[in-house]
Amino acid sequence: MCKSILFCLLVAFSVQAFSQSTPAASKVSGQPGEKTVFQTSNPWKPVTDVRADVAIVYSVKDHHGKGNMTFEQRVQSWRDKGYKTHFMTGIAWGEYQDYFTGKWDGKWHLDEGQVTQKGDTLWHGRLVPYIVPSMNFIKYMKEAVIKRVIDAGIDAIFLEEPEFWARSGYSTAFKKEWKEYYGFDWRPQHESPENTYLSNKLKYHLYYRALNECFTYAKEYGKTKGMNVRCYVPTHSLVNYSQWMIVSPEASLASLPCVDGYIAQVWTGTSREPNFFNGEKKERVFETAFLEYGSMESMTAPTGRKMFFLTDPIEDWPRDWADYKKNYQATFTAQLLYPMIADYEVMPWPDRIYQGLYRTSANSDKKAQIPRFYSTQMQVMINTLNNMPLSENKVNGSQGIGILMSNSLMFQRFPTHSGYEDPQLANFYGQALPLLKRGVPVKTVHIENVSFPQTWKDVSILIMSYANMKPMDKTAHDHLAAWVKNGGVLIYSGRDDDAFQRVQEWWNTGGNTFQAPSEHLFRTLGLKEPYQAGEYTCGKGKVVILRNDPKEFVLKANSDEEYINTVKKLYEAKAGEATLQYKNHFALTRGPYEIISVVDENSDASPYVLKGKLIDLFDPEIPVLDQKQVNPGEQAFLYNIGSVKNPKTPQVLAAAARVYDEKVSKKSYTFIARSPASTTNVMRVLLPAQAKKIQVTDAAGKPVESKTSWDAASKTCFLSFENNPDGVQVKLSW
Repeated sequence: MCKSILFCLLVAFSVQAFSQSTPAASKVSGQPGEKTVFQTSNPWKPVTDVRADVAIVYSVKDHHGKGNMTFEQRVQSWRDKGYKTHFMTGIAWGEYQDYFTGKWDGKWHLDEGQVTQKGDTLWHGRLVPYIVPSMNFIKYMKEAVIKRVIDAGIDAIFLEEPEFWARSGYSTAFKKEWKEYYGFDWRPQHESPENTYLSNKLKYHLYYRALNECFTYAKEYGKTKGMNVRCYVPTHSLVNYSQWMIVSPEASLASLPCVDGYIAQVWTGTSREPNFFNGEKKERVFETAFLEYGSMESMTAPTGRKMFFLTDPIEDWPRDWADYKKNYQATFTAQLLYPMIADYEVMPWPDRIYQGLYRTSANSDKKAQIPRFYSTQMQVMINTLNNMPLSENKVNGSQGIGILMSNSLMFQRFPTHSGYEDPQLANFYGQALPLLKRGVPVKTVHIENVSFPQTWKDVSILIMSYANMKPMDKTAHDHLAAWVKNGGVLIYSGRDDDAFQRVQEWWNTGGNTFQAPSEHLFRTLGLKEPYQAGEYTCGKGKVVILRNDPKEFVLKANSDEEYINTVKKLYEAKAGEATLQYKNHFALTRGPYEIISVVDENSDASPYVLKGKLIDLFDPEIPVLDQKQVNPGEQAFLYNIGSVKNPKTPQVLAAAARVYDEKVSKKSYTFIARSPASTTNVMRVLLPAQAKKIQVTDAAGKPVESKTSWDAASKTCFLSFENNPDGVQVKLSW
């Protein structure tokens, strides 16, 4: 019998979460024709006809947006234009005024909002609080939202952003959930690290429960109508939620049978959150995005769940168009550097992208809709995603270095206890940025997935710390130890002196008397006390202990040398004759596409130069270049004409429109181009010879004004004309 009620509850929660992550999951491939998606709360409009595969219709609220339509009418408006339709709404917030104001069940529920220590409710909009997801609210979601969506013929449901703010946890609703879950009265989280840990575990559990309940119902109700309903969670990355001090189930959801996959909500707004490197706090958008996408990819890769990567050509915060463009390129490049992900949300909220007003420059208050050069470039970029292939290629650089993460990264971010600070998630970035800034493509490994053999694929060195997270289940240490003893190399970095080391948890209760969870790990590895800094042999592998918290490597300038030298020495000993490659760039080839990013803050300030016949996909004129130079702090996205498999076959290589109904004859090539109204199309078409006749007509057969040119060296025809969602017919004859 457990020695304390608290210990029993903590162990029960941890074992439940871990045991549900261990069964092998079947591969979820989704449905054909669901490679690209976007989300919108509005009905179809000519100016937002994005031409992705799927329109995810947002919210069941009738008369939503400017269309003055019911939910079902909005869905039908997209279906009428040839789109598959899915559904999305928030699980932590949404237009649920009928629930909160008593229209649904006759009871007022605004007291179910998330509340801070000061008594302030956290709001997402008028009469829309961030929710403490009670069972009654879950019942509302099932009956008033999910049932209606499935009745409308929707077979894919996205419940987004299960978010519980770390600074909340003081409402009557939360106190009630606490008593039901733990069996004893609520304790204020600010009073002790243990209370904080308990509070955040409960927040984690509540959204785990909410999604499990809602998605299980969706699948069961769908079956009664002969439908296979698929369920997805659009969510920020573990990196971002930890940095923004939000608690969410994250990785544990990947093991639920009712969860088919995720959307990785990574964009300029998340990736521009400042971090520390070499003593300087600033935005590092590409590097942060690379780590965010990496944490999402590694979260699901071992479980086989489907993953959509999202980027946003703008962001929630109002800025100027040049800022949006620069950072969109950085995040877009970062997502493409994960070659085993090839499904995308090409944009959220096309209405605000195409019709929103934003500053024309950083120093001006003048606002305008999206400039033509940017909408053209954006459409070239998103239309490549319809054809972006999976690839076995890897980002160039030294492979095999992983950084361990845990959902508990979110548990000890707020409030601060005993004066221990982790500014801007520096304990995580202290492990990642010293390597990433030297051109080493580090990957992340989730402790929740260590039981899956696939997790360890291509990992030869694992870096970890318990300075900013704690193991939720001791059996994770068995898997870590087995990997090391089989030849893995583990680098543990930490002083183990933060206040959360001593919360009442499995490592110091129930017969265990460890002062820190790392001591249990070291004992499991076969090491002997006092676990001092140094290198130890463990079976076929090695363990190196560094008695520094990782934040120490980045909070001050020139403080990462010992850390980097340790990684380098171990990597090269493990790899034999191979050296740990330092460089200032990342490059990847995916089919015909070349993706490049050159980092700054590197001792090497030289540009990256690629030669060939290259279409510059970040240039709205899509020119053909003989070489591309990418400078530090810049990215490039190129179409390599030399890699075309069938160069004698006429084909569109790049376009700011989606191409349909292609027909090739001996002397001609015809197709239809569709894209939103009030945008300009550019396209580069590979032909066997220069076109003698070019016909561009609208859907009624009337001529459309166009610009054309011929590049003899690449055998490509450049075409430009105004887009039309009804289609523009192009016929090229030679």
